[in-house]
Amino acid sequence: MTVTASVQGRDFIADDDFTAEEYTRVLDRAAALKDERRRGILHDHLLRGKTVALIFQKPSTRTRVSFEAGIAQLGGHGLQFSANDLQLGRGETIEDTARVMARYVDAIMARVVKHEDVVGLTVADVPVINGLSDLFHPTQGLADMLTVREYLGGWRGHTLAYVGVGNNMLNTLLVAGALLGLNVRAVCPAERVPEPDILARVERLAAASGAEIRVVHDPREGVAGAEIVYTDVWRSMGDPGGLSLSILEPYRVTSALMDAAGPQSLFMHCLPLLRGQEVTAEVADGPRSIIFDQAENRMHVHKALLVEQLGV
Repeated sequence: MTVTASVQGRDFIADDDFTAEEYTRVLDRAAALKDERRRGILHDHLLRGKTVALIFQKPSTRTRVSFEAGIAQLGGHGLQFSANDLQLGRGETIEDTARVMARYVDAIMARVVKHEDVVGLTVADVPVINGLSDLFHPTQGLADMLTVREYLGGWRGHTLAYVGVGNNMLNTLLVAGALLGLNVRAVCPAERVPEPDILARVERLAAASGAEIRVVHDPREGVAGAEIVYTDVWRSMGDPGGLSLSILEPYRVTSALMDAAGPQSLFMHCLPLLRGQEVTAEVADGPRSIIFDQAENRMHVHKALLVEQLGV
């Protein structure tokens, strides 16, 4: 008897909370839901009677809209809360908030400032999803890995080069890539490379999957031969301070840097982006950019994650 990987009832706080098989199961479900919706096959019964709490300590466009739209498409109801809507500002602990919400809702998604806040929510007796913290952005990682598979056909043997400052998005790409066998290069200034504990965690995953993980300081060397060139804003959420432009300017993704990667390279960005800062408009709006396909996939993976976690 074959045992199928299941994440029912599980939290998703970091990308490696799931095994490679479990992670792939979510992506397979996302691909199926995406394809079926495009063919007019709706699944507005899957979350019927289900309510999902959506906590936003920080403003959001893509996370909020993709979760709310996805939940509605599946027949469920999303309840949005800002930091001002909760009692956290009056001294209630995050754990008390979680235990109370678990009595009312079927799942909790939280976009938080500090990673420990989303970890604190996991005392709830319902699945908890990290919609972004200062350490990881695993829901974006799911969307990115789905996008990579759509364009490259898989992960093993392929290379993604992240160009910019070490941050939560790079942490997620490293962990997700190492989990699935995707080679990931962290192309960063020496002043902002991933933390040693993140790199150690990633190396353990890569040893099992066969992925190659490298930290490179020279942008042209770092992108050479990469099929995906990925960047993020230079100052991300939770960043205590930015580096000087003189240090960061060589890491701007330009047409010349894309050419250094090779004619096969595609451009990805988790958005929002600042044209002229971390990437030029020519690249962001050019034919090698797949950023809006990537953004669309947020909704499909959020839907898949919820139906898998809720076992529907």
